[in-house]
Amino acid sequence: MRRSTPTAGPALALVATLAAALTGTAASAASAPAAPALAAPDISVANVQAHLTQLNTIATNNGGTRRAGSAGYTASVAYVKSKLQAAGYTVTEQTCATCTYPGSNLIAEWPQGPADQVIMFGAHLDSVSAGPGINDNGSGSATLLENALVLASQNPSMTKRVRFAWWNGEEQGLQGSKFYVNQLSATQKGYIKAYYNFDMVGSPNGGYFINRVSSTTAAPLKAYWDSFGLQPEENTEGQGRSDDYSFANAGIQTSGYAAGASYTKTSAQASKWGGTAGAAYDSCYHRACDTTSNINATILNRSADGVAYTIWQLAVGGTPTNDFSVSVSPTSGTVARGGSTTETVSTATTSGSAQPVSLSASGAPSGVSVSFSPSSVTSGGSATMTVSASSTATTGTWTITVTGTGSVTRTASYTLTVTGTGGCTGGQLIGNGSFESGTAPWTATAGVITSSSSQPARTGSYKAWLDGYGSSHTDTLSQSVNIPAGCASYTLAFWLHIDTSETTTSTAYDRLTVQVGSTTLATYSNLNAASGYLPRTFNLAAYAGQTVTLKWTGVEDASLQTSFVVDDVTLQVG
Repeated sequence: MRRSTPTAGPALALVATLAAALTGTAASAASAPAAPALAAPDISVANVQAHLTQLNTIATNNGGTRRAGSAGYTASVAYVKSKLQAAGYTVTEQTCATCTYPGSNLIAEWPQGPADQVIMFGAHLDSVSAGPGINDNGSGSATLLENALVLASQNPSMTKRVRFAWWNGEEQGLQGSKFYVNQLSATQKGYIKAYYNFDMVGSPNGGYFINRVSSTTAAPLKAYWDSFGLQPEENTEGQGRSDDYSFANAGIQTSGYAAGASYTKTSAQASKWGGTAGAAYDSCYHRACDTTSNINATILNRSADGVAYTIWQLAVGGTPTNDFSVSVSPTSGTVARGGSTTETVSTATTSGSAQPVSLSASGAPSGVSVSFSPSSVTSGGSATMTVSASSTATTGTWTITVTGTGSVTRTASYTLTVTGTGGCTGGQLIGNGSFESGTAPWTATAGVITSSSSQPARTGSYKAWLDGYGSSHTDTLSQSVNIPAGCASYTLAFWLHIDTSETTTSTAYDRLTVQVGSTTLATYSNLNAASGYLPRTFNLAAYAGQTVTLKWTGVEDASLQTSFVVDDVTLQVG
């Protein structure tokens, strides 16, 4: 939470209520029985604290801070982003162009529920420069991260769209959230039916405070804490000082939890909540001692569970229907008579539980066969699709429909061009070589394929960023490729940028190994650091007629980062 500053205008007064659907939900929550709603999951406070430990380690490895614009903030964004992407969220990094310090807002949306009915949950991810910011505001950030991961793992049916946000530049004046809100159109603002803010929810001598505690928006938050007889109070200390203010100024209904900052706990509050009267809620507020030792686990736990209760009250429906999706990557290909090509068919569980999916294809011309290995997958898995053309296959361009059959039927289209020439099936064999189309068909360590602006891509927005942590770490990136026989050339090429903080000119502390199968093609290290990207090429003629795995492995030692950034990978045969 940023420091209090005088304001020239009158206090903001919001008189509108939530949309009718939310009003009904909140009214129900306000009259809830003494026990929390059984439908909402219990959020493990140990898991929340594990995220706080990671954020504390990030600060320790980056000068003791996670201030906006610092390496600690960038690493915090990368940590949260990798967790969310692995869980299936639609994740966007929004660069705050008006922030004092460069950095990204991180927006994650669970892709279920109506897109024009959004319930939003936010917390600022930055700290002050004086310390690691574990209560302020790792506590709010970790609470939302674990709630997001539990929502994804439960995968319930959704009556509303849930969007999470981690803000840049809050400590410089709510800059990240202001930028986000100002970029929204009037229609997009109207889609957000409520915004909930969580800033300092684990204060060691804390209390139980709710923003706009008597509002309809606050009802589910209050109902959960009321179930413990906590008698929460209005968050007067935080008024106008955290990111909910950016949304309130845009006319969006807001609420949220807080446990207090530098204000003093009264005797009455100590009597009903425990703790020490006459002492600050957080004596380490904006100080170096705001570490993992500066957390009240009981308040943190009740805050995390109250967030889950609110999500389930406002946005979760009944038992989800099992459903899945099917996609082909790449979406088109060319095969010559007598040749073949392979593509990747991916499936994903879009609601409910994973299920068996049988794969088939239709629409292939005469003389062309399509097979799948394996022919059946569990949704969330992938298969290799092989398209083979006989020497008399009908030439032309065709649309092949790939069908997945489970409890429902889902399809994807693949455009096939059959040419009249035989022999080598030339072309570019690497799928998604510029990393702009998600992660498939790559297999990579979490967070490796990224659009982070800290290491720009050579082209587009995405690249593969291995290592760069400044601590013992191993990252991998790989793709399986079927290399046809009969071609005159087989050239693997990629662009590599190596950036390092190592100062040695003689010792390779951090290494990147490039392999085809079990054979090492090259090894690079911090000694090869250079500005910009450099091209790297290799002849893979020895692997013609084989299916091989291309793999990049980055290994970093215990100190001083080295980043190995790979982009625009191709394997051209012809």
